[in-house]
Amino acid sequence: MRRVFADTFYWLALANPADQWRSLIREAIPHLGTLQIVTTEEVLIEFLTGMAGLGTFQRSLAVRMTHEILADLNTLLIPQTHNSFFAGLTLYESRLDKRYSLTDCISMQTCRNESIQEVLTNDHHFTQEGFTILFPR
Repeated sequence: MRRVFADTFYWLALANPADQWRSLIREAIPHLGTLQIVTTEEVLIEFLTGMAGLGTFQRSLAVRMTHEILADLNTLLIPQTHNSFFAGLTLYESRLDKRYSLTDCISMQTCRNESIQEVLTNDHHFTQEGFTILFPR
């Protein structure tokens, strides 16, 4: 089964009807084939944070969606750990010339650990690290 990493971009676009990428992503998903989606607790924290300022309805939707992600048998959720934090921090520290967030660095290290090449994102930072982004700008 094809394994792809879901970045915060992906979850935000699915959850927010006003997101400019929502239609494209919803149209593309069936064409990606059977997938196992891999994501991290750090990504879900960033997703919930991104939805926090959009009002009660959107916050409620984000919570419901997070519970669905947690229960989805085709989604592998990698828990946050002390080691994942330090792996991300190590990459962050080695890329001081970049604008990578710590969550991006943790995600990139997770992709490497899980041997994942493709990322459900449009974030060019992943391209800079040699990953294939599935929604280029």
